[in-house]
Amino acid sequence: MKRPDIELLEGFEHVETVAEFQDRLREARPLRVKLGIDPTSADLHLGFMVVLRQLQRFAEAGHRVILIIGDFTARIGDPSGRNVTRPQLSREEIETNMQTYREQAGRVLDLERVELRYNSEWLDRLSLAELTALLAKTTVAQMLERNDFNQRYESGAPIALHEFLYPVAQAYDSVAIEADVELGGRDQLFNLLLGRHFQREFGQRPQVCATVPLLVGLDGEKKMSKSFGNYVGVTEAPEAQFGKLMRIPDELIESYARLAAFYSNDECERLRRRLAAADAEPMLEKKQIAHAIVARYHGEAAALGARDFFERTVQRKEIPSDSIAQLALGECRKVSDLLVKAGFAQSRRAAERLITGGAVKVDGATVRDVNAPWTAHDPAVLSVGSRRFVRILP
Repeated sequence: MKRPDIELLEGFEHVETVAEFQDRLREARPLRVKLGIDPTSADLHLGFMVVLRQLQRFAEAGHRVILIIGDFTARIGDPSGRNVTRPQLSREEIETNMQTYREQAGRVLDLERVELRYNSEWLDRLSLAELTALLAKTTVAQMLERNDFNQRYESGAPIALHEFLYPVAQAYDSVAIEADVELGGRDQLFNLLLGRHFQREFGQRPQVCATVPLLVGLDGEKKMSKSFGNYVGVTEAPEAQFGKLMRIPDELIESYARLAAFYSNDECERLRRRLAAADAEPMLEKKQIAHAIVARYHGEAAALGARDFFERTVQRKEIPSDSIAQLALGECRKVSDLLVKAGFAQSRRAAERLITGGAVKVDGATVRDVNAPWTAHDPAVLSVGSRRFVRILP
């Protein structure tokens, strides 16, 4: 049987330091475990859930877990991993985004076991003198040790002064709640380590920093991010989630099983062996991973339906006969106009590109003419590619 402290360390890519973590566990008291997320968009994607799952494991082990919603730091903008300044969000945008975060995080976290805090509680109260004293505890040279800041500095790309405030504010969060452990993604390691530095400056014991791997997006190259368009949203429709997940490159099957579907270590090891021995069928393994993910966020029935939808519409090229959206023809007279009205294209020019590319069909027949009129007098199915369908009502 594994020791509890070793089990809690599973799934982390870097721990600063393992010895300190084990020492604190010997104190026989619940650890204060911190995770901060910024409400920078209206919903979360699967990449966020990797570290939320780790936070849940600490909660299940009886530790005091604190989820910090960065309503203050979101107004600065996290520069981690970026080569340009991130746009600052207004209070209104942040409040709108915060409304959905609790419900979405609750699909992985048992919120009854989680203390939810907002870092504006302590950061909004800092006076200019206190903020200046805080900034004096670090140097520009320290900030330029961060890869993204260093790369931008070396390339001559602008770095706004307020961006240096972000890691300082995140580090002060650890001081404010006296964190024992802080979790984060690999790209947050500098900020987490700065938290250790600030805690020493304030006479506290430095927190243990534990980072998780970043979930690579659907493109197979960059980390999952809305900015890159390679993400799977937690609140996306079951069919959309399943269809997107079937696009992951074969080399990411094991990674998605572990980080997104939350397979156990034993399940991951069996999958790894099957893949290495060529005993696994990649398409089937992707279906099982997609099913597990959709079931977690939408339920088993929705996962079964999404798999059936994928097999009918993508694999067997069938047009779905049920649960298809309907749209009134209205004043539209051209296929291109309907593509825009249905939301399949943002403009008529974009609709025309879809048509010339052979992606548009009416009742299964490909439309080739960008000026093609809508001639159907009965309900007919307009489709783009193999996943987007709408029934047009005359």
